[in-house]
Amino acid sequence: MDARFDIVVVGAGMAGASLAARLGKQARVLVIEAEESPGYHATGRSAAFWTESYGGPQVKPLTTASGPELHRLGVLTPRGALTIGRTGQEREIAAFAQTYGGVGIAVERLDRAEIAARIPDLKPEWTCGVLEPSTCDIDVAALHQHYLATARKAGVALWCRAGLAAATRVSGGWSLTLADGRRIGCDVLVNAAGAWADPVARKAGIRPLGVAPYRRTIAQVAIEPLAPDSLPLVLDVAGGFYFKPESGRLWLSPHDETPSSPCDAAPEEIDVALAIDRFEQVVDRPVLRVEHRWAGLRSFAPDRLPVYGFDPQDGAFFWFAGQGGFGIQTAPAAAVLGAGLLLGEVMGEVDPEPFGAGRLLGK
Repeated sequence: MDARFDIVVVGAGMAGASLAARLGKQARVLVIEAEESPGYHATGRSAAFWTESYGGPQVKPLTTASGPELHRLGVLTPRGALTIGRTGQEREIAAFAQTYGGVGIAVERLDRAEIAARIPDLKPEWTCGVLEPSTCDIDVAALHQHYLATARKAGVALWCRAGLAAATRVSGGWSLTLADGRRIGCDVLVNAAGAWADPVARKAGIRPLGVAPYRRTIAQVAIEPLAPDSLPLVLDVAGGFYFKPESGRLWLSPHDETPSSPCDAAPEEIDVALAIDRFEQVVDRPVLRVEHRWAGLRSFAPDRLPVYGFDPQDGAFFWFAGQGGFGIQTAPAAAVLGAGLLLGEVMGEVDPEPFGAGRLLGK
């Protein structure tokens, strides 16, 4: 056996990096990553925003608790989010405002004139909306690098091109075989493998929880006139699109959730076309060309809440998965919560009970 650690974290994306940064000073930690560099998959393909309503009311505590650290690190830039509806969708807009205002998010109902003042060339059928002034853009790369650097300074080891090939339960922990042939031991195995969370569990002989990946598409497009930097993040109350400005261009998504196997996701032409069509139904500005397109995998447990905690059938296997599309914006609070559970300490302000793995196994 080449080495032994207290904790081995599978996955060096935002989830694994943030958790390792919290653990490094208190345990011997190794992060193993299958790719050549950390953050290649979901972390590197995020739409890069922090908005308290995203993910639903049960995820909101994680997002809100993450805000102070994200501001302190200087990775947030004010943007604002505007959820809009057509004539006839006033009830949906009212319900959105009531739901999220009721859990403490600052929201403001807007009428047609107020929406049009924020979205140039808005088509006439879009008449109602809700503004979330607190929404910000996130510098995802800077945040990820902060966690990697913090972990490294704390003594955490990072091995890339070292995916998990096999995991055998032994007395006192795990014997792991990596894709590069190395064999290591650890007391606790942490599953922060994103879209590969269930396959990692299977390799360890742990019952999968049904964490399923879904493809999400984003296209960067040029429009005329240029997209103003003052444009908020614009979302459809029916969940059909979102778009935001990026250096005069627009990032568009059709808000797709296409079931996928764990893979290096690639955008489909039909989804890019759908994003453009939905945008052009909102704003009377033609898309001139698609400059860049990409897709990433968002992974959800069956109830769409993240999974943080020890597996109820094996106290040496820890789940840190199922973060969906909100894993970046909740990373600080999730890392505090996860580290507290792993170390047996009370940490942070978020109740871990709703996120335990046992809920998915009827325990």
